[in-house]
Amino acid sequence: MGERNDLICFANDWAADPLSKKHIMLRFAKNRRILWINSINNRRPRVAAKDFRRVLQKLRDARAGLTKVEDNIWVLSPLFVPFHRWSVFRKLNRWWLGAQIRRAVRKLKLNNPVTWAFGPTASDVAGHLGEKCIVYHCVDEFGAFSDAASEIPQRERDLLNKAALVIVSSSKLLESKRPHNQNTHLVLHGVDFDHFSRAAVRSAGVAEEIASLQHPILGFHGLIADWVDLKLIAEVARKRPDWSIVLIGRIDTDVSPLSKVGNIHMLGHRPYARLPEYLRGFDVAVLPFVSNELTRAANPLKLREYLAAGLPVIAAPLPEIAKFAPPVLLADTADEYITATTALMESGTLGPDPERSEAMKRESWDFKVQELEQHLGSVLA
Repeated sequence: MGERNDLICFANDWAADPLSKKHIMLRFAKNRRILWINSINNRRPRVAAKDFRRVLQKLRDARAGLTKVEDNIWVLSPLFVPFHRWSVFRKLNRWWLGAQIRRAVRKLKLNNPVTWAFGPTASDVAGHLGEKCIVYHCVDEFGAFSDAASEIPQRERDLLNKAALVIVSSSKLLESKRPHNQNTHLVLHGVDFDHFSRAAVRSAGVAEEIASLQHPILGFHGLIADWVDLKLIAEVARKRPDWSIVLIGRIDTDVSPLSKVGNIHMLGHRPYARLPEYLRGFDVAVLPFVSNELTRAANPLKLREYLAAGLPVIAAPLPEIAKFAPPVLLADTADEYITATTALMESGTLGPDPERSEAMKRESWDFKVQELEQHLGSVLA
């Protein structure tokens, strides 16, 4: 490819726990410079304490200006109008948001940059930044989020029409995006193998908070949102009070179905660096997702993280999860989760296993970014 094109990346907030976006850009940064644009919301702000705190955080981040966070990666938290429904605000963002980004591009002297957008709200400014081309990397059915703004589907169509290349992370997304852009390609998620495989090392320690819990321990880590089937979790816990269920992650939904269930342990958010300590203590990892438009198009990153940790997995029978069955066990009801867990207990296959972990080595993000480089190289050629 010769001299590599630098990237303008529209993603979530850099300070958040690593998602697919950060894993990908960290690897691109080995031979490109990255301007990472912190989140441009997919929903309109509401009069709520949570949104007020987020606005204050955005203002603090914006005051910090352009910040270097890793070798070859700089973060910009631009100011913008969080209303994408009305054309007057979209035009304002195209000018105001665009001016802030173009200034950063000039300051960093980026080389023929490519805009790499992970979200549809980049559509108004993408194409106005002096970029070589636009890549839309779609990892969710954004219009299907319960709090998505009504204009998100149209913003996404605009971005699909502008993009020279579209990358999707699931077969369902391939079906829904390719009719709008024929240069759409499926690249499945990878995994931070070196990090999560630490849980499969037999000498690895277990986090103190769960070390004394009664076994078997059924564990989940990730955002606890409205796509997690909390009623199912509560039913499993009530039917098997001699089992422990551990939930690790920030809470972003009503968790009252889990109240007064003594063997459910909600630990809250834990640092990404410490997750292997917790996974080491799990006997079974679970993905109890509800089935809806959002989850059927999803490719859960944590599925690969569980497998890289060497854990047996019981999960909802969603399309991208079903591709891993077996060894992943599929379950749709509380009784099916109990039956699958009991079978694992009887077979003596609970807990992290080094061989299970090793099977995920080829799913590393390093291999996925090689695929992305090939697709990008074809477009730039």
